[in-house]
Amino acid sequence: MVSPSCSRTNNDKTHTEDTLINTSRRTFRGDFLPDLCTVQAVFHLILVGELLAIALTVVHGGVVDFNWNRLGVLSMLIQWIVLTSAACLCPLRPWFRRQHPMVAGVISYLLVLGITVLYTVVGAFIQDLDGPFPWDQLLTNLMLAAVFAGIVLRYFYLQQQLRNQQQAELTARIQALQARIRPHFLFNSMNSIASLIAIDQDAAEKMVVDLSELFRASLSEPGLIPLENELELCRRFVAIEQIRIGDRLQVEWDLDHMPEAKVPSLLLQPLIENAIYHGIQPLLEGGTVTIAVKRVGSHCRIQVRNPIGDTQQASNKGNGMALENIRHRLEAHYGEKGELQVQATASFYEVTVEFPAVPPAVVG
Repeated sequence: MVSPSCSRTNNDKTHTEDTLINTSRRTFRGDFLPDLCTVQAVFHLILVGELLAIALTVVHGGVVDFNWNRLGVLSMLIQWIVLTSAACLCPLRPWFRRQHPMVAGVISYLLVLGITVLYTVVGAFIQDLDGPFPWDQLLTNLMLAAVFAGIVLRYFYLQQQLRNQQQAELTARIQALQARIRPHFLFNSMNSIASLIAIDQDAAEKMVVDLSELFRASLSEPGLIPLENELELCRRFVAIEQIRIGDRLQVEWDLDHMPEAKVPSLLLQPLIENAIYHGIQPLLEGGTVTIAVKRVGSHCRIQVRNPIGDTQQASNKGNGMALENIRHRLEAHYGEKGELQVQATASFYEVTVEFPAVPPAVVG
């Protein structure tokens, strides 16, 4: 039977996480347009521009009387307009980010039309320096540019807004997952500090410092941090638990050939906490927690192993929430490249986390 207070606490936590995600969606403002100067974007722009030139050539003369000269002239004009527009829009992305979408859209649209007018005028003078100015050609090019620029810019805008929304939801999801770290560690540590004050003030002071560092990390912005920083936090956590549990807790660190990787903040600490809380603490004789970190190919592998006894069988259910939390965080940061596996036997319980040593680039 669930007590009303526990139910209210869970509901409050869920409400807080939903509020956090909704707030992040409203306040997150990303780029107005994607980066059009990447190799992939330039390739797509050239391809679309060439298809447009072919379509206009076919409309003008048909397939039978296909005019290759006209295709060459149209291709050169369209590619100059497309590539110059992309080159001008790229450096304006930081400025567009600070503007209202309507303002950014109008400026982008007028910029493309202005470049169209410029190259049409230049092309007209190059083709016929002594003849009258082809106002009909300028008007035709301007109308075509107005239609296609509106369609293409609208497509790029919607594509970037979808990407911005996904990035905002990802950030909010990671924040919500990190906020779920169990509070029982804080209560146990505070009780240990209270008991140490009268016995060993130096140990109590060190425990307070280690505890403050841990909670400073838990309250910081979620993201990827150097693996060495995460291990340092884990060492502080282990030092606190060794004061609380005593000689029953032994920890072995296997850090040979440790990669210079980055990991989600507080990824390893909950695994060690589980190993101590569910593995060592129920055993009267205690035991050893083994922590191994190494590089396997292009991936970083972290393994946490602890002994298991009869008293842990029931407590293994408590591992589920923390492991599911870590699994979701790996998925949020690395997608399918992040993996968590559990191996349980009659004598030990081992959790293996594997993820790319080099974090994936954030798509802007």
